[in-house]
Amino acid sequence: QVQLVESGGGLVQAGGSLRLSCAASGRIASSYAMGWFRQAPEKEREFVAAIRYSAASYYADSVKGRFTISRDNAKNTVYLQMNSLKPEDTGIYYCAAAPSYASNLGTRSQYVYWGQGTQVTVSS
Repeated sequence: QVQLVESGGGLVQAGGSLRLSCAASGRIASSYAMGWFRQAPEKEREFVAAIRYSAASYYADSVKGRFTISRDNAKNTVYLQMNSLKPEDTGIYYCAAAPSYASNLGTRSQYVYWGQGTQVTVSS
């Protein structure tokens, strides 16, 4: 059984920073691509960032230049460093894992494992 456990969420003022972590455990290959999605109240879950085993990374336009995704393959952990946070970044942030052959990491359907989410609230 695969588990993805997020941590690091919280309340921060606009302009502040947070670092999210996602630890993977169980029968999951370290070659899996990892992604972050977020969901604001009454909105669809949307793509934030993703990273392949090779460290190739992808970002939503709304977070480019502010967020950085990274991974520690030895620890099966992926991180999301969020800087210059805005109120519109508020939401539940979910970690997800996709097979290494997944082609479009910006698409929810490519991911097979999901975490329970961690709340991020940015106050104005």
